[in-house]
Amino acid sequence: MSHSHFDTHDDHDHTPEHGQAHGLASGWRGLLRPHEHDHYATALDPAMSNTRGIWAVKVSLVALLITAVFQLFIVAISGSVALLADTTHNFSDALTAIPLWIAFTLARRPRNDRYTYGYGRAEDLAGVLIVVMIFLSAIEVFRESIDRMANPQPISNLGWVAAAAIIGFLGNEAVAIFRTRVGREIGSAALIADGLHARTDGFTSLGVLAGVIGVALGFPLADPLMGFAIGVAILIVVWKATRDMWYRLMDAVDPSVSGSLIETTRRVPGVLAVRDATVHWLGHRQRAELSINVAADLSAVQGHQIAEVVRHDLFHALPALADVVVHIDPEGHDFHSLTAHHRVGARGEPLS
Repeated sequence: MSHSHFDTHDDHDHTPEHGQAHGLASGWRGLLRPHEHDHYATALDPAMSNTRGIWAVKVSLVALLITAVFQLFIVAISGSVALLADTTHNFSDALTAIPLWIAFTLARRPRNDRYTYGYGRAEDLAGVLIVVMIFLSAIEVFRESIDRMANPQPISNLGWVAAAAIIGFLGNEAVAIFRTRVGREIGSAALIADGLHARTDGFTSLGVLAGVIGVALGFPLADPLMGFAIGVAILIVVWKATRDMWYRLMDAVDPSVSGSLIETTRRVPGVLAVRDATVHWLGHRQRAELSINVAADLSAVQGHQIAEVVRHDLFHALPALADVVVHIDPEGHDFHSLTAHHRVGARGEPLS
């Protein structure tokens, strides 16, 4: 029996019409009832996940803009550089919603002859832009803090500055929880990074509050020093977000994901061996490829049936999996000699 590829469709057939009805009734957790295969609803439906992402971006954008505008007003009447740093960061955090919004909107577009994998990578590129914006906000914070240390200015309306700091913390923490939950629900590294960014903003707002207390106790440099500390905290966020986006752009996945891919496939009756298993993220969706060995005396139909069982089980094991290609080889036969010289090994040399 000659080996063949059994391709998938763009998105697998586990849509809401397959099995029991799927929906948003599961709420924040995004988990469906046990009898509905314990899937994430948004992972099952790409359109739903993109809509969910856009909704999260809109809500967080409005919340952060309201917080930042209030803080900006207090900056104008107080002259607090720490609060200015926090406000600048909050505005940049709010504006990071725009590239994410564009990315989620692009992801709705279908695959075509040029973008054969679709537009999911736009989300990862938006994540890179977000990291750059966060870094630039850190530079601005450092500049303002150093300038204020060199040219001290009195701070007024300390009570209002303290109130703005507390509101900044509450607003950012609410947005952080919201973005992170939705990001994990749909598997979006960019949205999760943005959520972690908002959480750090919340703690920097508490830093502003500490600066206010220091000034009230007679230590005027407490304000620019806290602004500088906020800049350091922002750089820590930049490092973590950069690492996560590097993983996505380099097609890295958690080793447990590839392990689950292999183990799930091995458990399928009729699968004798699993080879060349690969999986990567494309936006907040996963795509995978693998080869399996089956008995040489099986018909093409029987081999296809085994491949479909593999696909079915993988869609259940990896909720974010949108596409998987299963290549079938008959056990004990090697038909790869014709193409062996085209294959490249781990070090870049052709495999003999």
